[in-house]
Amino acid sequence: MANSIANYGDLIHAIMARGFLSHHGIHGTGHWMRVRRNGLLLAEAEGANSRVIELFAVFHDSQRHNDNHDPEHGKRGAALAFEFRQQGLIDVSDAEFAELEEACCDHTNGGNAPASLSVAVCWDADRLDLGRVGITPDPKYLCTEAAKDFDMLNWAYEQSVARLTRSYGHV
Repeated sequence: MANSIANYGDLIHAIMARGFLSHHGIHGTGHWMRVRRNGLLLAEAEGANSRVIELFAVFHDSQRHNDNHDPEHGKRGAALAFEFRQQGLIDVSDAEFAELEEACCDHTNGGNAPASLSVAVCWDADRLDLGRVGITPDPKYLCTEAAKDFDMLNWAYEQSVARLTRSYGHV
């Protein structure tokens, strides 16, 4: 993965220092790592930009005020990503940032017709982790063929239900 984030662990710690929720909750770092893993697998299968997916994984739910109804959390996550970009903590092109911003802002209500493949993969990576809250992902709400694949759906669901996490540096 040539465009993978180099200091991902440092980035996660910086984001966690700015977060609102418990990092161990349903939208915490375990979820972020499963979204990252799902996204990188989907990115490889679909040819999406892994840099956008990795950044989405850690920013999309990072600024939630609660685990329930919080319709502005994605926009707050995108705003934090913008701030980190301005400070030089993340290095992305304008096009990559536009995809990250769309992915974060619209991941809750974006449907299944995003503007780009990378955004589609971000949304699918997140939706494949719904097992953690007792929901089986429905292929009709997924955007990519790789996410709709029976084996991928089952594997991701099992990972989500088990709430497995991995170290920051490994997929």
